[in-house]
Order: sequence, then structure tokens, then C-alpha cells
Amino acid sequence: MNSDKSDQSALFNRTLDITQDLYNKMSTAEAEGGWNDHFGLFSIFAELGRTLVEADRCSFWKWDKINHKLITNAAVGTDQIIIDENTGLVGRAIREKKPIVTNDPYNCPDFNSSVDKSTGYTTKSILVIPCFNCKGEMIGAYQAINKLDDKGFDLEHDVRRLSLAAVVCGITLEADTFLDDSQTDKLTKLRNRMGLHSDYKSKYLKLMQRSDDDKVTVSVIMCDIDHFKRVNDTYGHNAGDAVLEHVAKNLRESVRESDTVYRWGGEEFIIFLAKADLDQSAFVAERIRKRIEASVCTFEGTDIKITMSFGCAEMDPSVPVEDNIKVADTRLYIAKETGRNQVIKETIEGYEKVDS
Repeated sequence: MNSDKSDQSALFNRTLDITQDLYNKMSTAEAEGGWNDHFGLFSIFAELGRTLVEADRCSFWKWDKINHKLITNAAVGTDQIIIDENTGLVGRAIREKKPIVTNDPYNCPDFNSSVDKSTGYTTKSILVIPCFNCKGEMIGAYQAINKLDDKGFDLEHDVRRLSLAAVVCGITLEADTFLDDSQTDKLTKLRNRMGLHSDYKSKYLKLMQRSDDDKVTVSVIMCDIDHFKRVNDTYGHNAGDAVLEHVAKNLRESVRESDTVYRWGGEEFIIFLAKADLDQSAFVAERIRKRIEASVCTFEGTDIKITMSFGCAEMDPSVPVEDNIKVADTRLYIAKETGRNQVIKETIEGYEKVDS
């Protein structure tokens, strides 16, 4: 009995430590420039959930309903994971809108063992609890892995504990969703200018500023639909919107998970490419150029053909992001002025056309 009280007291004190850490971080956030996103918050919440149910690992999953993906916003003990919304126990918990517990995952048909196989980790028990926003809508899930006492999770006892963190996470994720909405272009569903500046500061700049051994090269592609005004004048603005959506879809499908496509404004788009130098970014741009040229946008029974021009630049972390974009924009201008439907990158001579 005394041992149980001692364990509960230790758990309570650890929970207070985590909430104190959260309070301290929030109270100093303004002085440190604030959080560009809520990753720091979710990391603390993941640790809170792990502590409450005494698990080895804990992660918080966001449900991306637009792209039909489940994404770990923060995880303790593992890297970020992106999976299909119908995959695994997290997907099942969201579909069924109820907590899921398994203490024999390898005999559970919904368990995906691929992560264990790739990392050498052994999953023994899993607890997943859905998270809701203030409207009662499903927005994500909390997942705890491997109860530390090896007895497995209890559907009643551990769900009660984890629900505390799930409620707080649900509220924070709702705020995070509002932030995403403000950084998303309504027509194309791409990230907008605000999203670009946020992503650059929170992700791409940090990649470039790593230590020498881990430093990542990031490049930027700026592209523009050729003669877009002609599309609007000929087919109407609704057709122009359809063309923008068509381009956005092709750009999104042409890059990796580590890259991001943005609608910069009007018919202009920007792509950030991680782990790509100038030549590699030009190669990607040329591949996209060919894809756009070969594609057809069908609007109300009418086939609309378009082309695009591209300017590429390797980013310099020592200057503002606007200066890096300006370099790519200058090369895009050259591409437009010297014939359109081409990719321009810088050389010693100033620029060159990238051969097909």
C-alpha cells in the first residue's frame, strides 16, 4: 500500500515538473521571439502523456484530412512518421472514434510492424486515444507504446490518465489548425507567403545552419505560368482558377515529402528543396517543366494547354529569405524575357538555359 502511494506521489510530482516546464516555456516565448508553430508545445504534451501512462514512447498524431494522412506532430522516442489515414491502430482509433488497446500487437491485424523491422524496436503494447476539437470533431490521436512495467495497458485505468493530455492536446491542435488555415492558400491548398516565412524560419533555415557534418543544402525554385492573362481573357477567371489548381497539383506531386510548394501570389509559385544544390534544383525544375508542358487542364469540356518558366537558386542562410527569393526571381525574369517555357540557373557568365 505504501509502495503504491509512493509511486503515485512520484508520478504526480513528475507531472507537476512537466507542467512547470510548459509554463516556463510559455512565459518566456515572447522574449525569445515566440513559437512559429506548436511543435514545442506538442513535444511537452507527448512527454506528459508518456509520464501519465508510464510508457516507453508516446506520440501525438494530427489528422490531415486534405491529404488523407496521419502525421506525428511530436513524438518522444521516435522520429516523425507520415502514414495513410486508414493505416494502423491510429487510423482504426480515428475511424471508430474510440480508444484502442492491444497488448499483443504482432497478432493484431491493424498493427504495422514495418517501423519495428526498420529500427529493431520491439513493440509489446499500444494504447491509442482519439482527440477532438471544441466542436467534437476528430482532429488527431494520442499513442503510447510499451508500458514500462511490461504488464500492458489497461483500457480503463490508462485511458483515464491519457485523456488529460489528450484534452489539452486537442485544444492546442485546434489552435494549430487555425494557424495552418492562415498559412494556406484557399484555392490551391498550398502553403502561402505567411506559411513560407514560417517554414523557412522553423525548418529550412535550421537545416542550413546545422553543424558542418549535418548541414543541409536548400535550394529555391520560382516559377510562373506563361501567358496566364491570356488564359483568363480567353476562357474566363473560373478557368484560370482551374489552371492554378491543375498546376498546384502537378507541382505537389513532383516533389518529395521534405520539399514544400507555395503559392507566392497570382500565377507565381515557389518550391523549397531540401538536400538539393543548384544543379539538382535545375534538374527538378526541368522535369516539372516537361510535365506541365505535356499535361492538359480540362475545364468544362475544354482542354487548356499551358507552359511555365523557372528560375533556380541555391539558398544562402546568411542573408534574408527575401534576398534568396529575389535571386530566383531574377532568373525567372530572364527565363520569361528570353523565350519562356524554360529553366534558368546562374553560371559564371550570368545565366544559362538548362538543356532538355
